[in-house]
Amino acid sequence: MIDADRLKILTESAKYDVSCSSSGSKRVNAKGGLGNASVGGICHSFTPDGRCISLLKILMSNDCIYDCEYCPNRRSADVPRAAITPDEICQLVISFYKRNYIEGLFLSSAVCGSPNATMEALTETIVRLRKVYNFNGYIHLKGIPYADDALIMRAAKYADRMSFNIELPSEKSLKLLAPQKTKEGLLLPMKKLSAATEYDRQNKIKSGRVIPAGQTTQLIVGASPESDGQILRLTQALYRNLGLKRVYYSSYIPVVASPKLPTEGAGLLREHRLYQADWLLRFYGFDVDELCGEGDNLDADCDPKCAWAMRNMHLFPVEVNTAPAEMLLRVPGIGARGAYRIIKARKYTRLDFDNLLKMRIIIRRAKHFITCNGKFYGAQSQGAVRAALMLESHADDAEQLSMFSSPDIAASAITGEI
Repeated sequence: MIDADRLKILTESAKYDVSCSSSGSKRVNAKGGLGNASVGGICHSFTPDGRCISLLKILMSNDCIYDCEYCPNRRSADVPRAAITPDEICQLVISFYKRNYIEGLFLSSAVCGSPNATMEALTETIVRLRKVYNFNGYIHLKGIPYADDALIMRAAKYADRMSFNIELPSEKSLKLLAPQKTKEGLLLPMKKLSAATEYDRQNKIKSGRVIPAGQTTQLIVGASPESDGQILRLTQALYRNLGLKRVYYSSYIPVVASPKLPTEGAGLLREHRLYQADWLLRFYGFDVDELCGEGDNLDADCDPKCAWAMRNMHLFPVEVNTAPAEMLLRVPGIGARGAYRIIKARKYTRLDFDNLLKMRIIIRRAKHFITCNGKFYGAQSQGAVRAALMLESHADDAEQLSMFSSPDIAASAITGEI
């Protein structure tokens, strides 16, 4: 069994990888097996009903052959090194699962020896979990770029989700900070997995599907000079062309010293704005060029949807009783579910502001951009609208989500609606 010192090193080393979330996998338990990935989703995340779910997040090894400037496990870093065998990981997962500590596994590794050797060890681990230990719970596997295609595809048949982290948004930054990697080398296995999942979908393959919960990736924000627009254009291309489930953003933290890296972190606000913009790209029909303003960056003072609305005041106010769904989705304070509630309800009656309140529309934000039966209660100038929205934004930021948070704030935090 793994000793406490190695366990601490390998779990601490894994904390910088954020590209994991609830699964969406449909893998169910089999007779005589352990675990079930389809019941509640997996990992340190919140489900739509507010439940927190957990997984074991660990590296197989933190002894890397690469020397990426931003990585705390890089070859030249003076840190304690450790490794764990496939069987030790399997025993740890089963032991933790039986104690109800975890619901699944997020397994990654530094590139130890070679990409093929590392990918082979990762694949062996999850195959043993499935076949020898009969574990049917959720597994998210971090793939190793430049490994053999056959190894990656074999792993994809046993993992629920895989991720190949791009880390840096441009080829130029990779050459500067991670010269052993290339953008095409990182994207190639993602493209092949995307093609394999599309083949399974078109042929309606159910048993033995590759990565049923899809794939994700991670981008480091602030370690290199790319603008928010450059980061989001890459994100948009990954969603549209490769069908990724999520792109995660990790705000750069100067955990290692390097003359090629900034001396200060990017800050959580920028990361937060990117996540808000990401949500608008995926669910609200926005395009990157609509969201980024001056300097090709997101507005730090207010969320991207409000910033877009204030740059396009000539489009507002819209009448909620007649506006199309596409326009309602662009009104600050009306989320996706709220827009479709409005569309459904107005078939039967003329809506007023009281009706919108009952639908949990955030009236204090939306009132500046809508009319109800011709009535308008918002601010009269763009400057006044901006001041009101900024005041509201700062008031919301000051409140930590709790069981006693207002319904508007709690709903936004759980669903991502803005």
